[in-house]
Amino acid sequence: MSVPTSVVGFPRIGSDRELKKSIEGYWRGKHGIDDVKATAKGLRERHWNIQRKAGIGLIPSNDFSYYDQLLDTSILLGAIPQRYKRLALSPEDTLFAMGRGYQGEKGDVTALPMKKWFTTNYHYLVPEIDDSVSITLAGDKPFREFEEAKALGIATKPVLIGPYTFLKLARRPEGAPLAIDRGLIDQVASAYASVLQRFASLGADWVQFDEPYLVLDKERGDIDLFKSLYAKILPSRRAQEGSVRLLLQTYFGHVGDSYETLALLGFDGIGLDFVEGKDENLAALAKFGVPEQTTIFAGVVNGRNIWRNDYAVSLGILDAVRKVTSRVAVSTASSLLHVPFSVANEDGLDEQVRRHFAFAVEKLDELKEIADLADAGDEERRASESLKRNQSLFDGRRVTADESVVSRIAALTEDELNRQPARSERQRLQREELHLPVLPTTTIGSFPQTKEVRAERAKLRHGEISQEEYDAFIRSQIDAVLAKQEAIGLDVLVHGEFERNDMVEYFGQNLNGFLFTKNAWVQSYGTRCVKPPIVWSDVSRAKPITVAWSAYAQSRTERVVKGMLTGPVTILNWSWPREDITHEQQTTQLALAIRDEVLDLEAAGIKVIQIDEAALREKLPLRKSDWHAQYLDWAIPAFRLVHSGVKPGTQIHTHMCYSEFNDIIRDIDAMDADVISFEASRSDLTVLDAIQDAHFETEAGPGVYDIHSPRIPSQQEIEERIGNILDKMDASAVWINPDCGLKTRGNAETWPSLEHMVAAAKAVRARLGH
Repeated sequence: MSVPTSVVGFPRIGSDRELKKSIEGYWRGKHGIDDVKATAKGLRERHWNIQRKAGIGLIPSNDFSYYDQLLDTSILLGAIPQRYKRLALSPEDTLFAMGRGYQGEKGDVTALPMKKWFTTNYHYLVPEIDDSVSITLAGDKPFREFEEAKALGIATKPVLIGPYTFLKLARRPEGAPLAIDRGLIDQVASAYASVLQRFASLGADWVQFDEPYLVLDKERGDIDLFKSLYAKILPSRRAQEGSVRLLLQTYFGHVGDSYETLALLGFDGIGLDFVEGKDENLAALAKFGVPEQTTIFAGVVNGRNIWRNDYAVSLGILDAVRKVTSRVAVSTASSLLHVPFSVANEDGLDEQVRRHFAFAVEKLDELKEIADLADAGDEERRASESLKRNQSLFDGRRVTADESVVSRIAALTEDELNRQPARSERQRLQREELHLPVLPTTTIGSFPQTKEVRAERAKLRHGEISQEEYDAFIRSQIDAVLAKQEAIGLDVLVHGEFERNDMVEYFGQNLNGFLFTKNAWVQSYGTRCVKPPIVWSDVSRAKPITVAWSAYAQSRTERVVKGMLTGPVTILNWSWPREDITHEQQTTQLALAIRDEVLDLEAAGIKVIQIDEAALREKLPLRKSDWHAQYLDWAIPAFRLVHSGVKPGTQIHTHMCYSEFNDIIRDIDAMDADVISFEASRSDLTVLDAIQDAHFETEAGPGVYDIHSPRIPSQQEIEERIGNILDKMDASAVWINPDCGLKTRGNAETWPSLEHMVAAAKAVRARLGH
């Protein structure tokens, strides 16, 4: 009998970002919602057929979403806060209002909080449950999409975020964790039981509940919560109209501390990640065994990288699992949402390079080939052309080391990881040097990348204009944005980053060791997609990257202009890293390259330099015991290496995006920056308590409004936020800024929002007597 194959989830944006383009066209009024629905239906059909053609046995449905799968789950369960219901919008517009806010004739509401999905660069919308919400099965999206596939002759495996993960990620309106009582547990369990009963009646064979929260450390009561939920859900697999099998899918780590419970509960299938949790998951199987009725879905195809699978490694894992149980399916380790669509779209890469890569479509073929090889005997494996072809990718070294990079790292000393003098003395010198007011105002760096800016970049790329003409255009954009910033009264200006296509790709294009794709887009949040560069070989700075533009901007104004850089940890975390050397080694290489840029900016007269580490929290290991040894012990020193060589009077800023900062706030302080800005607007400034408790020494700019929403905050709204900040922080340590860069916004909302922000800061200063 052949080994079954299963895909946890598939990318939904389309090979050419068709979903993004359709939804954004609807937002701009170019077409109606029916056009969006037609595009979505076409994508679902195309993606199901791609998987069927690849020979995948268990094809997912309900992994599609207009915005976010966890947001879909909230709506499915009736967890729609009253402020969105009162708008009385269509179902689709209600979803979009929850995801991005709404400001129009029906009302004015902010979006739900947005956080990183575990250790990925994907963002989810935080479910909000207040006392008025009653959880029940309120929607029908999963059933409609199952029936849609069924009508095409495709039997799918419906996928939902599981009840345990849903409850652990949900929050109260003020951002506090839920008080999960018996009543809420019963409501959620009943809703999920109804889901299974409905799918049983519709003729589904398997249903997949994703429970990635199981790979985190367990708090007191977590296992009891999980058991309470599933003790009520599991019996619902058998309905009067039929029965369905339930796959409990985990990913992003191991479940060694809960596997015994999973086994005892009697799931029909348990999905385990053997990429990020291999050793612990294998140990758990060996220790506790596998129930006779349970199939282990072995996640051996990485859903988060772009490199070809090493079949020999995957087959070794499958052989180890089959020593414990014969009931094994071959699966992706996580959803393929986190990888680009297909290598076939990258005809600009040399075939000798491209052969090393596997995107979502290619991973389907890998999955099927591994399953076929797992079923083969030793002789068949030795004769297999697919195995020989695969092993040729791993024979010998893919690239040679850059000895200049190797020797520079070997020569590093401890002194180069520590900046002198102490931060408090630096801050005093910087106040004397910069002459900024209390509550200084600034932005995070980028300004809107208009159609005109993108068109000029395309012209340069296609050879339609010269480099000199392009540079003249960029200078005109810088001049204009500086004049506008001065006019509204911002204190520390930026040059706008008009020359940059992306905060990571731009730097990669000016560093040795990177490769770039044309169409390898990955969804980040909503309709926002990113195209990470690829770290191919050792990294070093090819030439100065930002110095000329920053120096030009500073020459055009008397006010301070920030130099804008992306930090080494973020460049790596938002790239496709190598797998032949460690992340620590790659980050150190990047740190030295960016250090060179920092010192050149300072030499060019730039007094404030921002080194963004937007993704620092993103790759923090999910188990607290691994935080320092596996990540922070090298990530924090890498950042310090970048800026340790500057003079005391040069002010170093950093910035961080949507994440949970509270639990690493002391490590963030240890980065030894002078100022940090971070997202706080969607999380209701909950990080302020952590800052206060940690006696945070870094000056901070908690974002006072949400740039990921098109709504324009009022001056009064921002004044209130500043007041909330000053309740927890001394005014001398506070900066006023949006919560992220403005690249993806339009000028129509950007400038009024900034005007309101500056006016609010001035009003609060006046009340403080400054």
